Formats: sequence, structure tokens, C-alpha cells
Amino acid sequence: MLPHTTPVSEIMRREFVSVGPDERLDFADRVQRVGHFRHLPVLEEGRLVGIVSDRDVLASALTKSLDFPAGQRRTFLHSLEVKEVMTRQVISARPDAPLSEAALRLIEGKIGCLPIVEADGTLVGMVTETDLLRAAYLKPEDD
Repeated sequence: MLPHTTPVSEIMRREFVSVGPDERLDFADRVQRVGHFRHLPVLEEGRLVGIVSDRDVLASALTKSLDFPAGQRRTFLHSLEVKEVMTRQVISARPDAPLSEAALRLIEGKIGCLPIVEADGTLVGMVTETDLLRAAYLKPEDD
């Protein structure tokens, strides 16, 4: 159990999977399914330019797939690039932000993942709702 003033850098995940804005949406969908990720940061030259969630993929598929037979979902997703559906105005935090600020950003933004970026936009980590719950309620030996 960590104090709410602990910097987010102490709990952020430093290893993460990302995609580029020009990747095909079906690739992002496969990465999310295989890795059990709900959010993928979108990077260009190491800098955060967006985020694509499983909801973005699902919404894109539903929006257009209603007119397609079920077997054509993958073909449709392949026709889209990540940059066409990603969220560009990403809520993020700096590594020195306290856990309480990270929690507030997740709650106010109604989001489940908070990218952690340096001042120049370089992505250095990710914090999820689960990470914050773990920090708030579990002792390190419980992990």
C-alpha cells in the first residue's frame, strides 16, 4: 500500500506494446486479442500521438460491419489505419505526478489507462486502473 503522494513512476509499467499510426486496424485488433490489452499507445518516433482502445476497434467494426456479412469484419478492419480511429487528444501524466493525480485523471477522463510521458512527449510507461488498485490496496508481497 503506497501513499497517494508516491510518484506514478514507481508503479508504471515500463514495458508496453505499441503500434504506429499507419498500422492496419486488424493488426492492432490481433495484438490486443493475443496480448489481452485493452489499450495500445500509438507512437511516432517514440512520441505519443494517440491511443487505440478495444472500444475503438469494436466501434469501427460495428459502424461499418452492419452492412457486411460476418466473415468480412477482418477485411474491413484491414482497410482502416490506426490513425483513422485512434484518440488523438490523449489524457496523460508525467512520471513525477502523484498517484492521486493519476487516479483523478482516470476518473475524470472516464478512461482505464494513463500513458506516462516526458515533457517532449516520449512515452515512458503506462498506468492502468488495476495498477492503481494494486498500489492502493495490496502490499508488495501480495503481488
